[in-house]
Amino acid sequence: MKVLLIKDVYKLGRAGDIKKVADGFGRNFLIPQGLAMLATAGALKQVNTIRSQAEVRRTEQNSELKDLAALINGVKLVFDAKAGETGKLYGSITTQDVATAIQEKTRYEVKKAQIDMQPIRTLGEFTAYVRLTMDLVPEVKIIVHREGEALEVAEAVAATPAEAEAEAPAETAEA
Repeated sequence: MKVLLIKDVYKLGRAGDIKKVADGFGRNFLIPQGLAMLATAGALKQVNTIRSQAEVRRTEQNSELKDLAALINGVKLVFDAKAGETGKLYGSITTQDVATAIQEKTRYEVKKAQIDMQPIRTLGEFTAYVRLTMDLVPEVKIIVHREGEALEVAEAVAATPAEAEAEAPAETAEA
């Protein structure tokens, strides 16, 4: 089925694009949600107007959310979790956990559907992306550590990268 996108659809296309999609996806999701219409001859005449309206709407959204994207970009979230000896978590850090942590840190509500990441099931550092619009996708750094090791990780997060590099050669010289 060929559809004409009325609004931007994540991982599919921008408004005004003509896309070939599965019949069920178009009939059951895109058309009822008002995201697309059938690509008929009459609809194809509206392509230029849809694109221009979408461009205006896109620039408005980007200008409104630009400050928020700058605030969220580079935020470090630290989670302490119970983990086994191999570093595998007994639970997982989900998009809901990340959304709640971002809301606590920035005072802006982010929906869990806006966060692009797989559930975290091991210790370490990870990166998640917050999809505010198709153009604004700030990056969030996630650090997961064992519950008992909170002091060491908190010191590492507080240290700037230059301090961490300065400390690293000193530690290897002592060993």
